[in-house]
Formats: sequence, structure tokens, C-alpha cells
Amino acid sequence: MERTTIVLSENGKADTTASETPKDGSICGFDSLHRLLQASLSPPLFQEASRMLLGLNCGKALETVTLPESATALSSKYDFDLQAYPFHADKESLRGPRIVRVGLIQNSIALPTTAPFIDQKRAIFQKLTPIIEAAGASGVNIICLQEAWMMPFAFCTREKKWCEFAEPIDGESTQFLQEFARKYNMVIVNPILERDIKHGETLWNTAVIIGNRGNIIGKHRKNHIPRVGDFNESTYYMEGNTGHPVFETAYGKIAINICYGRHHPLNWLAFGLNGAEIVFNPSATVGELSEPMWPIEARNAAIANSYFVGSINRVGTEVFPNPFTSGDGKPQHSDFGHFYGSSHFSAPDASCTPSLSRYKDGLMISDLDLNLCRQLKDKWGFRMTARYELYADLLTRYVKPDFEPQVISDPLLHKNTQ
Repeated sequence: MERTTIVLSENGKADTTASETPKDGSICGFDSLHRLLQASLSPPLFQEASRMLLGLNCGKALETVTLPESATALSSKYDFDLQAYPFHADKESLRGPRIVRVGLIQNSIALPTTAPFIDQKRAIFQKLTPIIEAAGASGVNIICLQEAWMMPFAFCTREKKWCEFAEPIDGESTQFLQEFARKYNMVIVNPILERDIKHGETLWNTAVIIGNRGNIIGKHRKNHIPRVGDFNESTYYMEGNTGHPVFETAYGKIAINICYGRHHPLNWLAFGLNGAEIVFNPSATVGELSEPMWPIEARNAAIANSYFVGSINRVGTEVFPNPFTSGDGKPQHSDFGHFYGSSHFSAPDASCTPSLSRYKDGLMISDLDLNLCRQLKDKWGFRMTARYELYADLLTRYVKPDFEPQVISDPLLHKNTQ
């Protein structure tokens, strides 16, 4: 790829020159858009650009959180991006702050997809261990991993051999994470490829919620399955059957909107109606398909539903041994494209954190004052001003075969005007 160096001229306009850099998934050689702007703009211009891009939390730009040296040392030793920011709420007279420290982990796979499956899985476990340890050392209360973190995202290939990675909800990946949950008194969201032993070994795309004592609180199965581009996921699993559950944990009410569900506003709405305070969106998505949507959809959901959203996306390019096609006329190919990371938090007041690296493993930590959820409900009144009875009536009619859209045509539209 080309690296673009941006220099401000005297009139404040950007001059660009190009030089070669490795194809590493960076943005013009930078980890993220935020860091590109920071390096390219004067401090006053960068501050104003950040205000417009990231919003303000309680009227102020997000600060950074100082993390323990043990966590930053792990970040340096194992070369993963580590960032931390707090979201504040206004001081209340009748309630104290409800601050929860939450973490998001993004990562690439650890071995080539041609390696033995057991080696691939164990290598991912080994790779994530120091990142989870850094979260634990930082006092994280809830952490969420990326979609199907325990395997390559092989759901483009249509090959059934990848089903071997599927596990029951109490399988190897859950057992691995339960140890950390007990060690650090931490709730962990564990997105896996599930093998449902009790129902004919059916496969699901599932998030297992592990309590802070290492117990399994429950599970949620992906509601919306993509059939677009290389995403051939319905070869492996179909739409979930768990509804829109919200899990009441020791640290707040959480829900999981898995990957493609973020494109469906009613999916976000349903988790909010069930009382979620934090909704995680563990994902696997590539730049060519969805990157312009990535910073918008979750942030809009946080605003519209008055809860926090944690967006997680894997990183790296995963190359598979056998080429596959997309059914779109493009030549066969052996990879999905680049998973662009960029994990971040969004808040109900329209503020959001910068993103993690576009190409490195990373841990994003944020202190969320859950009081902000109710404060924004009180401010905007979305729940009170919504017209659920109208929406319910429309949806009830829409799902019927004889549905007629409510369209009123201009009576002169089709008349002969001569």
C-alpha cells in the first residue's frame, strides 16, 4: 500500500505526498484515523476535529485513564494496543455513581489456517492470555471477546471441516475463560461456534455469558445471519432462537447483539426494551464491505436506546488453503479481506472513544457510569415519545401475506395532463 504523509500548509490546507509502506492494514501508516489526525493537525484543529468526530461527554472531551504498570508492561511485551477512557455522568442527589470498568478484546488468529486445528485453538488461547491478564490487572469488571474468537472466521469457505471448532456452551473455550472469571471476579462474554448436543448437534453462532464467579449465566444466539459478499454463514448455522435476552450480572444489565444484528435497528431496540444498560457487538467484518458503517451504527444505537455499546472487530487477513467464490462474478480468492479492528465504546450522550488499532491486537478499557443511561432517558424522553402502538400495528399487518402498504397517491399523478 502507499503511505500518505499529510502536512498542513500555511493556509491550513493539507498537502499530501506518497511513499511506499508494507500492506499492514494501517491507514496511511497510522493505527487509526484518530492517530492519523493527531499527527497531522495542529493541536487546536485536532481538538476541534475530535469534538466533531467523537462528541463530548458531559460537555467535555474524553480523558484517558491511567492503568497499572503491570497492564502497560504486558501491552509492551506482547505488542497489543491498550487504551482506556472514562464516561462520566452528572452527579445525582439520590444515587451515587454506578461505575463499571468494561473491556473489549480484538485479535488476529495465531497460526496459519493450514495448521492442525488443535494447534490453532491452543495458540489463540495462549495469545489471548496476556491480554486477559492485562484486563484483570486493570480491574476490568466485564470483558467481551470478538465473534468466534476461538477459530479462524472460516464461514466464507462453505467447507464443513471447520465445524470441528464447534463446542458446547460448557466446552473448552468456556472452561478456559472461567478460570479468568474466577481469578479476577470478572464477567466474561464468550462468543463461540456452538454445538448444541441436546438438539441433534445443531450449530449456532452463540455468546456464552460467564458470571464473575465462573458460573454460566446463560447464552444468546445470533439473531440475524448475513448472506452478502463472502459471508456464507448460513452454510453453518441459521437464525438464533433465544430472542433478545438481557443478562443481569453483578455489574449491570448486559446484552449481546452479535455482528450482523447491528444492521437491524429493531434488534438494537429490543435489547433496550428489555432493559439493557450495556450492549456488546462482537463482530468479524472487513473494510471493503462495512467500514464506513462501523462508527455510525453502534453509536446511533447507543443514542436511540440510551445505553452503552461496546463494538469489537477482529484484525488481520485470514488466508484459507482452498479458494472460494462469492457468487458475485468476482474471481475465486483465498481470503476475506482485512478485518479492520477499530473496536470502541459508544455512549448514550453521543460521545464515543477513539478506536483501537486497525491492524494490531488490542484491549479497550472504559469506565462507564451507568447513571448516564437514565439521565439521557430523562433528557430526551425517547421512551415516552415513541409510538410503540403504531409500530406494533404496522408490524402486525406487515407480516401478513395480504399486507398493503399505506401509500396515498396524488390523484392527478396518473391522469392525462394534455
